[in-house]
Amino acid sequence: PPDEAEQASEAVEIKQDFAPKSSFLKTMVERGFLHSCTDIETLDSKLDQLVVTAYLGFDATAPSLHVGSLLQIMILRHLQQSGHKPLVLLGGGTTKVGDPTGKDESRKMLTDHDIQANIDGIRQVFDKFLSFGEGETDALMVNNDEWLSELRYLEFLRDYGPKFTINRMLNFESVKQRLGRESPLTFLEFNYMILQAYDFLELNRRYKCTLQLGGSDQWGNMVNGVELTRRCDSQEVFAMT
Repeated sequence: PPDEAEQASEAVEIKQDFAPKSSFLKTMVERGFLHSCTDIETLDSKLDQLVVTAYLGFDATAPSLHVGSLLQIMILRHLQQSGHKPLVLLGGGTTKVGDPTGKDESRKMLTDHDIQANIDGIRQVFDKFLSFGEGETDALMVNNDEWLSELRYLEFLRDYGPKFTINRMLNFESVKQRLGRESPLTFLEFNYMILQAYDFLELNRRYKCTLQLGGSDQWGNMVNGVELTRRCDSQEVFAMT
């Protein structure tokens, strides 16, 4: 029988009769934004009673965001308007690896200068939609290069490598699609899902972030982060697409 991790890796679609109590999930349902979620009833209860910190990640592959990112930004805006804290994660570190999701070939490798220039351009977008500051529900912007660039390879493998299995990683849709099309998947790209999972663990440790938001194509990577945080720190966190 599948273990707990294997069961969690499958998208948990929301029941049609689900009636959320929290204002944020009510908005998500009303606008048709909600697709899948881990333990949605527990999350709904926390959103109804507590200030929840949630994050969305944006890799710095271009000097500005495309129109498809507007939906994600609006979800963060609704989160803040519902009394919660949005955390914008800029992927200064993960951009050096490249997300293989939905791609038939490796992304173009960018220099540190290019990545920083892209980050500088992307930052300006969020000021128009979110309120940043030091308050309990003020938005926060962080760059995962702060911790990813400091990782020591052997220590990272020893500490976190045993938390992942190749068998399970090969079953994630982003990997299956690339291999099914017989397109090369480099070892560099294969590591992306591990780094994304580690981001969630690090954000939980640093900022008490308990919810990752993202598109449904990121579900496997997001569940990896939920499982890693639970296994390493016994913390209850959630993923929602």
